[in-house]
Amino acid sequence: MIDPRLVTLRVFARCGTVGATAELTGYSPSAVSAQLRELQRVLGMQLLVKDGRGVRLTATGRFLVAGSDTLIAEWERLRAAAMEAGDQVQSSFGLGGFSTAAAQLLAPLAATLRSTRPLLKVQVLEADPARCFDLLVAERIDLAVIVAMQSDTFGEDDPRFEQTVLLDDPLDVIIPCEHPFASRETVTLEELASEPWITDAAGSTYHSLFTAAFTAVGVTPRIAHEAVEWETQIAFVGAGLGVGLLPRLAPLRSAENVVRLRITGRGKPTRRIVAAARRGSIGSPLIQESLEILQVSANRILRARPEDGL
Repeated sequence: MIDPRLVTLRVFARCGTVGATAELTGYSPSAVSAQLRELQRVLGMQLLVKDGRGVRLTATGRFLVAGSDTLIAEWERLRAAAMEAGDQVQSSFGLGGFSTAAAQLLAPLAATLRSTRPLLKVQVLEADPARCFDLLVAERIDLAVIVAMQSDTFGEDDPRFEQTVLLDDPLDVIIPCEHPFASRETVTLEELASEPWITDAAGSTYHSLFTAAFTAVGVTPRIAHEAVEWETQIAFVGAGLGVGLLPRLAPLRSAENVVRLRITGRGKPTRRIVAAARRGSIGSPLIQESLEILQVSANRILRARPEDGL
């Protein structure tokens, strides 16, 4: 069993402040400081040094944190193997993911697990990718669902995490109901190149997907409006302000005056959805079961839409 004080030190190394470490771990700032002081005392090492009003890691502290990556991964492998050998699962299970994944995939997963394993305590946290990785380090969650492009900072060679592909989520086109193409089932990006487009701000993941799709077909779209949330973009399209791209995982539900079309031809944009876990833990029975449930749910949704009766 890994000393929780070492976990706190690893979270501090990632966050850089006692306050942020407290927020992630669920301890009070005074408890975090006490744990770090006690770890120094037990190890007989100076791990922290004052830095203005706060503290920072010493060279010894940084070396210890980096070296503990292997220790944590080996413990996770051992724990997963022991659970599998005894046909057991842990008593609590944390899930984290971006908004669409949390609503469309993680909530149904949590409901399924609570039904099949009534003694299991399941918690779902909606969080952006960076926070999901923070929560994994803090051991607040055990499995995160993120967009692959958003996880570039934490690549597959990061010793703290491992990732597995869940699905490739196509992006569809949404257009107003009065649009000339509204009665069609499919459309190409070239056919819509001259339309006023609605997309996220430059520098975002979805703006990058948007740009890459049109670059592939050799046209330059006209961006008329920006929207961060899918609900906002859907409302803009419904108001007749333009057209946009919507991941197939994201539902339209009862959106007024909006039609969803699949994209054919070149440049079909797709976002890759991956699951991330602490390195060594991906083989645990509960994570493997969860990955299977997530993939089944995702495939069901992708087959059903854009009819969108969900």
